[in-house]
Amino acid sequence: MRIALVHDWLNTLGGAERVLIELHKIFPEAPIYTLFASKKFIRHFLPDADIRPSFLNKPPFITKFYKYLALIMPVAVESFDLSDYDLVISSSVNFSKGLVLKPKTWHICYCYSPMRQIWDLNSTYNQQFTTNNFFNRMAKHFLRIWDRQTADRVDEFIAISEHVRERIGKYYRKEAVVIYPPVSNFQFSIFNFQSNYNDPMSENYKINEFNENFKLKIKNLGNYYLIVSRLYKHKNIDVAVEAFSKLRLPLVIIGTGPEKESIQNRISGFKNIKMLGFIPDEELGAYYQNCRAFIMPQEEDFGITPIEAMSFGKPVLALRKGGATETVVEGVTGEFFDDPIPEALADGVRRLNGNYPSYSSEAIKMHAQKFSSERFRKEILKLIDRV
Repeated sequence: MRIALVHDWLNTLGGAERVLIELHKIFPEAPIYTLFASKKFIRHFLPDADIRPSFLNKPPFITKFYKYLALIMPVAVESFDLSDYDLVISSSVNFSKGLVLKPKTWHICYCYSPMRQIWDLNSTYNQQFTTNNFFNRMAKHFLRIWDRQTADRVDEFIAISEHVRERIGKYYRKEAVVIYPPVSNFQFSIFNFQSNYNDPMSENYKINEFNENFKLKIKNLGNYYLIVSRLYKHKNIDVAVEAFSKLRLPLVIIGTGPEKESIQNRISGFKNIKMLGFIPDEELGAYYQNCRAFIMPQEEDFGITPIEAMSFGKPVLALRKGGATETVVEGVTGEFFDDPIPEALADGVRRLNGNYPSYSSEAIKMHAQKFSSERFRKEILKLIDRV
């Protein structure tokens, strides 16, 4: 069976891109069609993949100003010629489900959510459009019409959570099955060693060097709490910063994004809060492994990072909204707070600390296994066999 994968764009590593990488592992021969791709991203995360970008990949600096090209993206998606394939799997964040395919080609859409900035967050979400003038309102109206119509081109919807399945039903009037995204098993060379290394002294040197750098980065923080997130306004990192500045508890923030400078200004003068920027997967496990608990102050449609933390046996404090309500078991794998305000988050930290002795690291790890890559692979292949 001839299979192709389609993804919106390959620019930064997020949850959707991690899913695409897992799909590539399942179907390594399938080419990946995308609107545009960063050479650095491909070199680092998909070096052996057959990447086929659209005409949007030609303009220089496309990765910098692509948000202003939303009205052109439907044209770019519809320009892909996928007539040679029996099955197309779109990994759709916003646009890639809008493919125009021949009747014989089956289209499965792995949907992270109907485009939030034009549907449920239309009045508040402003990532795609920088102003709210008449032109932008008309543009969003056009995209709503296109987005709804393209839902009829999909033969089978997969939702990443029950939360998203309900959205697909409401906005697209389509049924969807739920297959939770895969949470990678961290296989870090610095923690998992083979006995047949040619130069064990060299490996030991790398281990010691990493350990020294790690200790230096978290120096004087002790039993720290951890956030791993892209730094956008809607991620509510500022809420966590304000809460921990008042609690005087150690907090480590890993990630980068548009709000980086703003958050750095907020934590200036607070020795208990550190921002470390981007940390590669080869090192990220160390921060999960050594934290006291994981903090997720934002609503996510699913949320991979808290499950990554749980895979190390760490409890999670999450906002009681979205996908977290399906992945965090209150009192067993963590706690919730109800409002994205510093006072509510701080109260959640106190409750988590009060309940800390009752958490079982092994029980938390076992719960995280429900979201493994192996489970994802089996469910995807089972669905393909069915359709």
